Amino acid sequence: MRKNDFWICRLLALLSMAAVLTASGCSVNVKKEKSGEDKDVDIRTPLGGIHVSKGANPDDVGVPVYPGAHLREKDSDGSDKSANVNISGFGFGLKVVALEYESSDSPEKVVSYYKDQLKRYGNVLVCHTGHLNLNTRPAHGDGESHELTCEGPSGNNIELKVGTKENQRIVAVEPQGSGSKFSLVYVRTHGKDADI
Repeated sequence: MRKNDFWICRLLALLSMAAVLTASGCSVNVKKEKSGEDKDVDIRTPLGGIHVSKGANPDDVGVPVYPGAHLREKDSDGSDKSANVNISGFGFGLKVVALEYESSDSPEKVVSYYKDQLKRYGNVLVCHTGHLNLNTRPAHGDGESHELTCEGPSGNNIELKVGTKENQRIVAVEPQGSGSKFSLVYVRTHGKDADI
């Protein structure tokens, strides 16, 4: 089993348990946009909760939007390009804030800008990847490293990472025509002794 598979399985188990608990002592609250689409969803159970919001904000990631960039439009299948997700329960918590932008500037210019912006959080790790790879598995025990690493196959996309496995900011940049598209991502995980 790969490192990230463990956390994916745990997340799926948590989501499955939340679905089962929907029928027994939980509350579901859905807020709609003016268009009638779901905007915020809160599920609370005796064992934990899930909050999903399309109202993600760059301030929640902790880095500014590249000058002149704009939020990407929804995909043809209606997928939004921003999300703020909080999951907690069973001694585990996960918060992910993600926004996807596009710019007419080259990937090199976008990468240079964000290398400078991310420095305030520590040393910036530069990874060349085929796709965005979130390493959300927190370190366990004193001997395991909390440092971020480059994972997955090499490719044309550049990921800038800063922080630790438990508290990280990622800017993933890829070519798009003569410009770029990029994602701003904040990921925080915790075990039973911490709060998100």
